[in-house]
Amino acid sequence: MLERIRQTTSYLRTRLNNEVPKAVIVLGSGLGQLANEISDKTVIPYSKIPNFPVSTVEGHAGNLIIGELAGQRVLAMQGRFHYYEGYDMKEVTFPMRVFAALGIKVAMLSNAAGGVNPQFRKGDVMLITDHISFLPDNPLRGKNLSEFGSRFPDMTHAYDPQLIETARRVAKDNGINLHEGAYFGVQVPSFETPAEYRFFHTIGADAVGMSTVPEVIVAVHSGMRVCALSVITNCGLSGEVNDHEDVQKQANRTEPVMTALFKGVIASL
Repeated sequence: MLERIRQTTSYLRTRLNNEVPKAVIVLGSGLGQLANEISDKTVIPYSKIPNFPVSTVEGHAGNLIIGELAGQRVLAMQGRFHYYEGYDMKEVTFPMRVFAALGIKVAMLSNAAGGVNPQFRKGDVMLITDHISFLPDNPLRGKNLSEFGSRFPDMTHAYDPQLIETARRVAKDNGINLHEGAYFGVQVPSFETPAEYRFFHTIGADAVGMSTVPEVIVAVHSGMRVCALSVITNCGLSGEVNDHEDVQKQANRTEPVMTALFKGVIASL
């Protein structure tokens, strides 16, 4: 693993001219168009990056973008990798290891999620302040990569309190109705049953999705600060469950809100 990380890091350093980006942005389902806001950019297909997995889900373009956003140098993942695609957790989180090895200190994550809070509606945006993992594996299982972090990383403040406050301020300044809550991470690519939606909310979740949690765990283990946002693209408790195409369309419609939030937080770094 360490050798693969070194190989990939070495390749990307040449493309970055040894400049460390201020943040990495992970763009989830239907959110890849935020990449259009990045200027002076270089686009690298994942297939060209040594040891990188390849996105297989529609709505995940599969490009790494280097450029400028809100006055800061950034990397952006236009699409991510999921456990349900058949990748193991170390493959899913491999890019986050590489970004940490490059010296990037901030991870900005986004996803499309199902609302399990009865107050949520399609098109809402939720600032993730905590999570619950129902994933069958943990990316830290196995030998600890002590070069990155300790055996048992503290997840009390997995979502950085200062970045949360910044996101709140940006939302207020832009007149954005920003919900907050806990994200429930699951493994399967099927939408949840009504009973599952009720169960998730009963045990403390506000939104449910199939990504983000593994990346957050590895980012925290690697000493990175995390800020994460969910676009609520369906609401199981109200019967508003759609197919993946509808999820992408809803995420696309919410793009301007997500762009304003991301740009505002990144500008403050």
